Amino acid sequence: MILVFAEQRDGVLKKASKEAVSEGKRLSSKLSVPVAALLMGKGADQAVDEVKKFGPDKVFVMEGASLDQYSADGFAEATANVAKEQGATVILFPATTMGVDVSPRVAARVEAGLVSDITGLDVADGKLVAIKPVYSGKALATVKFKSDIQMVTLRSNVFPLEENSSAPEVTKVDAAGISPKGMVVSTELKEGGKVELGEAAIIVSGGRGLKGPENFPLIEEVARLLGGAVGASRAAVDAGWIEHSHQVGQTGKVVSPVVYIACGISGAIQHIAGMGSSKFIIAINKDEDAPIFNIASLGIVGDLFKIIPALTEELKKLA
Repeated sequence: MILVFAEQRDGVLKKASKEAVSEGKRLSSKLSVPVAALLMGKGADQAVDEVKKFGPDKVFVMEGASLDQYSADGFAEATANVAKEQGATVILFPATTMGVDVSPRVAARVEAGLVSDITGLDVADGKLVAIKPVYSGKALATVKFKSDIQMVTLRSNVFPLEENSSAPEVTKVDAAGISPKGMVVSTELKEGGKVELGEAAIIVSGGRGLKGPENFPLIEEVARLLGGAVGASRAAVDAGWIEHSHQVGQTGKVVSPVVYIACGISGAIQHIAGMGSSKFIIAINKDEDAPIFNIASLGIVGDLFKIIPALTEELKKLA
């Protein structure tokens, strides 16, 4: 069986989870095994209808007091239990913050090999073959598994999303035996309304070229008009211009949006490692020799303080 950790929040299935279930369905035909989606936590039952759209043969639903609040230990224990009981030989995770947090703990519990942040997946001789960027995105590694149980985390916005509606068998799994060593007692959420960086199809990022925090509203407005998220380089974050949650790069978040707009970002290796797999990269920089232009689909050499306001005005006309 292929088991997919389908992350949901308050009954809403994450886009990265939809991609993971879609990929699980494609793999199931190659491996000739069923694919199952695992929903857990508060609101899991509400996400069943949504996950059905992507073709799982089975859906496991786990809810209970021990899973109401997320904890890596509790979610890992629950996932490992289901994997063992169902005899899963392949376990897929979205490479979200939660997926990256839980997957290695599950791998340790089920003695599985784990390849993280993959951008390609195939089957050879009945075993998975994973492809992942290495050396800050300068090369791609092909990884084969030796373990009986194979696990991967899938980079968001890379694997095609395909609807394949099914009528799966839905099973409620008892979570009463889950006893995490630590529990979250409260969570403070910031104001909503902004697109999450890892889920965004469009990201507008700012770097040192913005010259200060007072100029970040320039790119925030472009992101809002495009329905995208706001990113930042490490230099901007280290300078205290914007919070770390917006940082894109090796020490921040790895993203693969459809469109990535880099404003005043030179293109350091660690930044490119975090966004180099974006489908279309638009770079705005006054330095024509900036490394970002080497990977850009479209490069604009010029003053971003003139270019971005002009872009904003054109976008407002289309709104």
